[in-house]
Parts: sequence; C-alpha cells; structure tokens
Amino acid sequence: MILLALIELTAYSQSLEMEVDFFVILPEEGKALIGMEGKTTAVCPTLYLLHGMSDDHTIWLRRTSIERYAAEKGLAVVMPAGDLSFYTDMAYGEKYFTFISQELPAICRSMFPMMSTRREDTFVAGLSMGGYGALKCGLRAYDTFSCAAGLSAATDVVGERKSGKRHSGLWHDILGDNQAEMAFNDLFAAAEDYARAENAPPLRLYTWCGTEDFLYQSNIRFWDHVQKLGLDLTYEECPGDHQWKYWDEKIRRVLEWLPLEKEGK
Repeated sequence: MILLALIELTAYSQSLEMEVDFFVILPEEGKALIGMEGKTTAVCPTLYLLHGMSDDHTIWLRRTSIERYAAEKGLAVVMPAGDLSFYTDMAYGEKYFTFISQELPAICRSMFPMMSTRREDTFVAGLSMGGYGALKCGLRAYDTFSCAAGLSAATDVVGERKSGKRHSGLWHDILGDNQAEMAFNDLFAAAEDYARAENAPPLRLYTWCGTEDFLYQSNIRFWDHVQKLGLDLTYEECPGDHQWKYWDEKIRRVLEWLPLEKEGK
C-alpha cells in the first residue's frame, strides 16, 4: 500500500543567504490510493531533480507524472529552485552549486530522517540547464552523489560562454572571466579531473539527447570525451528535440537505470 506525501517547503539557505523554495515527494505507508501502485521502505533513496533554464521548482510536477513514477520505486524526490544560475557558484551571483551539492541534502536529511544518508542511495538528475547541473554535481561532488543523469543536457557551457552568441551577459554573471573558475564549471574538464582523482568512488552517468535537439552535437562531443576517459556513462539517443513529451518519457528511463532494485529498495 502507498500514500505519497507531496510537501512544498521554504527554508533559509546559509550558502545562498536567502529563503529558497523546493518540493519534496516522500513515499509513506498508508491506505492504497485509487490508480496508484508503489512501495515504501523505512529508509528510502533520494533523487535531486533539477529544472531547466526557463522553469522553476514546480515544473517537473506540472509537466510530468514524476510523483506517480517515484511511488512505483519507493523513491524520495527533491525538486529545488535554481533560478538562472546553471547550478554554479556564480561569479557574480549566488552559490547554487554549494547549495545543491552540500547544503540541500543536509537540510533534507535533517527534516526527513527517512531519507538515506548513504552516498549509494543519493542521486541527481535534470534537464537542459538542470542536466548540466546534475552532471556537474556527479563529477564535482561525487562524495555526495553516486549517480547523475542529464536529459538534453547543456554539456558545453564554457563553449557557449566563449562563443558569445547567446545570453552573453548571463554567461558573464555565471562564469565570469577567471580561467580556473571557468574550468571548474566545464564538464569536459570535470570529467578529466574525476578520471585522474585517486580513490574516487564509483560514479555512474547517464545522458540522453534527441537527434533533432539543438544540444545534440555538444552531447555527442561529451559522450565521446567521457568514453575515451573510460568513465561509466550510459548514452542514449532517439529522434526528438527539446520538448517535455520526451523528458516525461526519459525520466522514467532514468528511474529504471538507477540502482534501486539491485540494492534491495
């Protein structure tokens, strides 16, 4: 039997120095709901699910059936607001990478003791801007996350910054001009750093992109780069562009890919 709790929270963030909004989906024991199937466990794995550039923390609930999909897996899902930060510690803005990769998991675990504290049970995923953020969290905060998935991910933000073709002012605020900071936010460099890291724990990566998506070529370059480094990346593609009808389908694929069943969840 399943009773799924949906909670909207506003909490103060020390790293952002402001209140921030996020949704939490929690599986709970209770009477069966009409048309719902699911399972619960005393300690549940958690997925941090990141939104894209034009959206906010409500979008996954509004555009997909993530609540129902999570119930089937006994999975907690946290959906935070990331504004237009690209989930970075912005050069001229707020420290969203610190918030997402460190502070938010600590906040959630303190509020909801049923959320596992194990790295092996902690995952991150997102689309477009959020896909970039998820992959960077996996590669740069691998002590927190064991799996990271990007759907139609913006894999080459540094290339976008240098091209100056779109959103030049926003890219300047996000990445600045410091080459070291820019390298930290470069997924290609992050993958190289993870590959060279001594005693880094195993990390599983997943990416999907539609072949008609404007981000397709950069996803291919990232896949090729990561493959040459020997990292554990599952790459998939199919016809499609930058639309929710694909992301609603592919987030279910991400949940199937996550190591939930084999860890006994």
